[in-house]
Amino acid sequence: MERNFVIKYKTEFGSVTTNETENDFYALDITDTDERFTVVLKPKKAFELEAFYAESDYAFVPGDNFYAGGYQSWTTSREYKNFDIQRSSLKLANISKLTSHITKMTGDEYFVEYSELPGEFHSHCYTYIRNGEDCKFWGSLSEKTGFTYFKVKMNDDYFAICKDVEGKVVTEDYTVFDVVYFEGSYDEVFDKYFDMQDMPATKKGQMSGYTSWYNYFQNINEDIILRDLNGLDPVKDEVSIFQIDDGYEPFVGDWLDPCPEKFPNGMAYIAEKIHEKGYKAGIWVAPFSCQIKSRMAHEHPDWLIKDENGKSMIGVPAWGGAYIFDIFNEEVREYIRHFFDVILNEWNYDMVKLDFLYSQCIKPRNGKCRGEIMYAGMCFLRDCVGDKLFLGCGAPIGTALGIVDACRISCDVAPNYLGEFYNRFLLVNNEIISAQNAINNSIFRRHLNGRAWMNDPDVFFLRDDNIKFTKEQKLLLATINNLCGNVLFVSDNAGDYDETQMKWLKKFFKKTDEKIIGAEYITDDIIRMRIKDGNMIKRLTFNIKTGQVIKNLI
Repeated sequence: MERNFVIKYKTEFGSVTTNETENDFYALDITDTDERFTVVLKPKKAFELEAFYAESDYAFVPGDNFYAGGYQSWTTSREYKNFDIQRSSLKLANISKLTSHITKMTGDEYFVEYSELPGEFHSHCYTYIRNGEDCKFWGSLSEKTGFTYFKVKMNDDYFAICKDVEGKVVTEDYTVFDVVYFEGSYDEVFDKYFDMQDMPATKKGQMSGYTSWYNYFQNINEDIILRDLNGLDPVKDEVSIFQIDDGYEPFVGDWLDPCPEKFPNGMAYIAEKIHEKGYKAGIWVAPFSCQIKSRMAHEHPDWLIKDENGKSMIGVPAWGGAYIFDIFNEEVREYIRHFFDVILNEWNYDMVKLDFLYSQCIKPRNGKCRGEIMYAGMCFLRDCVGDKLFLGCGAPIGTALGIVDACRISCDVAPNYLGEFYNRFLLVNNEIISAQNAINNSIFRRHLNGRAWMNDPDVFFLRDDNIKFTKEQKLLLATINNLCGNVLFVSDNAGDYDETQMKWLKKFFKKTDEKIIGAEYITDDIIRMRIKDGNMIKRLTFNIKTGQVIKNLI
């Protein structure tokens, strides 16, 4: 395949863009075979990269579907046809400078341009082009050196492999690309790709249980948690884990500060009560986040990542805004190691759900590009967690591979199936909470489950209060989660369930043997799936916008 390189870098005279494979700054060592494409940049002097593409022609044909994998856990991921449009969050938001910043903060729009033209898409870390049962697959093996993404213009027969190298100062040999190519069925290409990765041993496990977030959000306390813990007694044999989410800490970042008005006996006491039930104890932490109002932000402003004006950067829009701890500060690393040691070894929690991880790499710095920073951050967290369970969330997909035991693969599920007003009318970004987007992502990221990690498709609901779901919508979400994930959580107080709801909970906490063998959009809102159940092939067709099931399997 003939490729054209586009390389942009800084010199003392300004930025230079070239397609040269060798000049006074570097030489490229290129290997390009039928199954592997590698590029190693060999510098002749130190210099800073800004962009790196390898462009080629690709003959798209009728019936081709391009998989656009989202940047991080929450980002929209799905197949597109040549007449579809991959929407830009920035253009959807287009409200204010602040909204634009929030939108870019959680997604990839600091370094990827959305054209919003039909047939023009991009995919992070890996992609495939599916035509019928046949897939052509490309996947990166070099995410530790920076984010790899694939761009296509299906109507112009254009295909590019790109690297986010902004901020990378090259001083030694640098692997830009290591991309493999396979052809085969959907399962064949993913089996082959993930067999080449170093995956955690827990990837084929399963966790069923509870997380507190989607009923109470931060408004939790000891009485609520212990009541909901006891509420699971009728399905005790199907439960393996009980997780405390955000709200136990006084402020995000002040993880070890007591919160006696909510948890008078402390968090070790809660873990003990969970263990008495025979469950693993899980707890939520946003390890890189430091709430503006927190004690840490007030006492240690030098621990925080700064913007170009020297001000502490906002990395998370939640909680009124949160700054970002800089993992390249050794005092920060000591603090993070310490609170993990207390949570895991003194409080005795078995699993940590680590959230908003993307924030660490918003800004390239220290001569490293975003992907290098993210990989360093993920490795550091893995080292802190040790052999306890690591559930990643808000994590760039490529740099989570081989590090986490489980990972969220969808955005948050809103307790209103149709979405909150900002979801329905403002459409502010591709990571916004949405049952529809969560269902979409669970289906189109199902290939990660049991290959890369245990998929966490977020929660399903069976309760009747504090929720705006029809029964049909609840059962659709629960069915999709069970088909596509191995982390099966509710946020309900099961103690309030009637007999029918308890029967459904037992059903959906037990992982199905059924398997999705095909899924595609047949209209803008209608998804059709083929599901193998033993020797029988079933079909499930539904309107994702409304949650109405057209062909009912439930």
